[in-house]
Amino acid sequence: MKKILVCFLFVLFSGIVQADTYDDLLKAVKIGDISRVTALLQLGVDPDTTDIEGNTLLMIAAREGHEPLVELLLTQRPKLNARNSAGDNALRLAAIGGRTGIVKKLVAAGARINTPDWTPLIYACFGNHVEIVRYLIQMKADVNAASDNGTTALMVASSQGQAEIVRLLLGAGADPNKMRDNGETALDMALKTRNEEIAGLLRAQGGKPGKSR
Repeated sequence: MKKILVCFLFVLFSGIVQADTYDDLLKAVKIGDISRVTALLQLGVDPDTTDIEGNTLLMIAAREGHEPLVELLLTQRPKLNARNSAGDNALRLAAIGGRTGIVKKLVAAGARINTPDWTPLIYACFGNHVEIVRYLIQMKADVNAASDNGTTALMVASSQGQAEIVRLLLGAGADPNKMRDNGETALDMALKTRNEEIAGLLRAQGGKPGKSR
């Protein structure tokens, strides 16, 4: 009986310690406490630990903009292209957040630039992050890649009035006549917002309204 009780208490205590370590780890990553994260990694915690939404430590650090912590985690050979429950990965989160330095470090470490569905380039356009868009284009991002509903980076930039990004994308070969599932083109989106500057840029490259008009 005593042996059973001792085993039960050991399992219970171990579970409490593990739960405390887990919470401590996620908190440390979120606030960028590199010393604490280093200590926990040395204790053997899994660098691919995730929160309840499936965000890995690398995703959290990238999203929060903790570049030194991203560097540390990359030395642990984490799953670079792992996705959370929303389908996002570390590179996408860094791109939409405007974390230029982190984007470059992730790409240098081997993170995939051209991914199915919403690409890091499209995410960078959502955030109007010109330097990240320029960098991803330089790194051979597919400027005509589309999401599951046919949205391209050019469409996002056109709909949000990002003339500089529109110029970059068109200069890199973005097709102004690709259509979303609903038949809209980038020109349709520019016209919706009455942005004549972007509409002119698109027309100059042969852009036309889609089937929705």
